Amino acid sequence: MDMEIKQREMMYRLMISQLFYDGHKELAVGLATAVRPHPSCPPSDRLFKVFKLGLREEEEATDTKKDLTSSTVVPGSGIDLEFETEVQTISAEAALYETCYVTAHKAACRAATFHPSGQIIATGSEDCSIKILDVERMLAKSATPAEIIAMETPQQQMENHPVIRTLYDHVEEVTCLDFHPFEQILASGSKDFSIRFFEYSKPSVKKAFRSVQEAAPVRCMSFHPSGDFLAVGTQHPTLRLYDVNTMQCYVGSIPSDQHTGPVTDVSWSPSGNLYTSCAKDGHIKIWDGVSSKCITTFKLAHQGQEVCSVVFSRNAKYILSSGKDSLVKLWELSTNRCLIVYTGAGATGKMEHRTNAVFNHTEDYVLFPDEKTTSLCCWDSRNAERQKLLSLGHNGAVRSIAHSPTGPAFITCSEDFRARFWYRKATTD
Repeated sequence: MDMEIKQREMMYRLMISQLFYDGHKELAVGLATAVRPHPSCPPSDRLFKVFKLGLREEEEATDTKKDLTSSTVVPGSGIDLEFETEVQTISAEAALYETCYVTAHKAACRAATFHPSGQIIATGSEDCSIKILDVERMLAKSATPAEIIAMETPQQQMENHPVIRTLYDHVEEVTCLDFHPFEQILASGSKDFSIRFFEYSKPSVKKAFRSVQEAAPVRCMSFHPSGDFLAVGTQHPTLRLYDVNTMQCYVGSIPSDQHTGPVTDVSWSPSGNLYTSCAKDGHIKIWDGVSSKCITTFKLAHQGQEVCSVVFSRNAKYILSSGKDSLVKLWELSTNRCLIVYTGAGATGKMEHRTNAVFNHTEDYVLFPDEKTTSLCCWDSRNAERQKLLSLGHNGAVRSIAHSPTGPAFITCSEDFRARFWYRKATTD
């Protein structure tokens, strides 16, 4: 009897999730009010898939088991609302992270990126410099008592210092950074109209080994997963695609595909078959990774406000965007629509500065800095439930956040010149 009650509860959860997924929000809220499910139900297409499986079983009574297994796709890692209605989050929410290290630039810090390994971080500043930080050294320093640090010799201090490189080769603000997926190369973009490539593994190297002169200030960039191409957005509305080996520049063949305002962010899908961009024109575009033709445009994606950031989910089924309307949105590519809106960051609904939204490393949570309070908003990625706020401790607006792709760590960059490294320490003593 208990099993039947549980199955009925699950059936109602599936119904609520399906209604949310199909856009029948009022019906879903009405049913949820009556049933009172816990936790809240995210939008999901699972009920319809189960229904289709049931019809097939009814029609083809023979070899039922084969039918059921062949039509069920094993979910990938990360968020996947086609299958998930009962998901237990396995990672810690942002409010449980702690500051482990703070580094200061000589001017506003506005760019940061993690290496795909999660072991190093690069930060870029208005002071034209780039710092490369070692994650293990930052964690070791935070765990070492102050009296032991005070006893270190100058040699030990140098060997243990978390900032392993400081690179100087730009003459204006560093606006964007990205690590090559395999080679020990860091690409940087700047308001000085240039893209520069650094071999950061060489201790003596401060200057770039290669640079590209652009026709406008560089605003954003993203390496193709193969490392062979670099997508670049500038103050000019036309996206560029560089062959990293030849430095040949390509642009889409259809001028009307392009944005009509400066490009604010660009991001490749994990497989490299698609990339996405957003701009001051308020639109989000999805591009074919081979032909560079625009496949889809989400017009005025954030109520006509500037779109600040776009990033693919790990399975490339969704795009997470943020806008100057203080909203974060999850877009489903198979239906070309906004599936979830994460609300509550910023009471005014209008932001002065541009900043980005990110998933955590498991895609259980969505993180987005609140400009007015300099605190971090955190939502359950699947049902948009607001978690506890985390005070970021900055004295200015947070302009960039990057979460580690491999573990419970992120970095925040601010107008107060500082970059703060955050980590969720293990709870076991």
